[in-house]
Amino acid sequence: MNQPVNLTNALLLVLLLGTSTTLAGALGMLLMSGAVVAVYGVCIAPLRSRLSDSNLILASLLLAATLTSCSNILAQRWALQWQQSLGIYAGLIALQCVVLEYNGFFRQALTECLKFFGLSSALLLALAVLRELFGQGHIGRGLSEHWQGLILFSDGLHLLTLVPGAFILLGLLLAARQAWTRSNAISKETHHP
Repeated sequence: MNQPVNLTNALLLVLLLGTSTTLAGALGMLLMSGAVVAVYGVCIAPLRSRLSDSNLILASLLLAATLTSCSNILAQRWALQWQQSLGIYAGLIALQCVVLEYNGFFRQALTECLKFFGLSSALLLALAVLRELFGQGHIGRGLSEHWQGLILFSDGLHLLTLVPGAFILLGLLLAARQAWTRSNAISKETHHP
């Protein structure tokens, strides 16, 4: 149960690909998931020492589902259009909380938790910006009623707005990261005759 928590074992892929179609959607999901995970972490801490492992998972699931449902109701109240387009993914925040609890995320130091949240947030926002920019030709169209977004070109590559395009873009980002780390590792090696 005390495995290191990183982006690969945190079950972020469905939320990442589903909510990164637009920057507005990514920011909304980031706000919603950040609030739910933070409140969940505070509420589960006193229960952790009092419950056995099997009861802790059940309590974790119940608490995460309750918090996610409450945040979904608040999203329906204040951001109905956003909630209607991305509300289907809100239920996965509860599953995310349970997976993070099982992996020991909430038992780590606050700096490690913030580092993980920062990395996952940066990945979500980067993917959203790239998908909106290259898929639709603009950035930030749904952020405000009075601002139409930054229009860079008239038409984008529609494939990137779909989930298969998000997989392709994520694969390209991972390949670029791999090439970057490999080139840095090769340049640090010294060859002595």
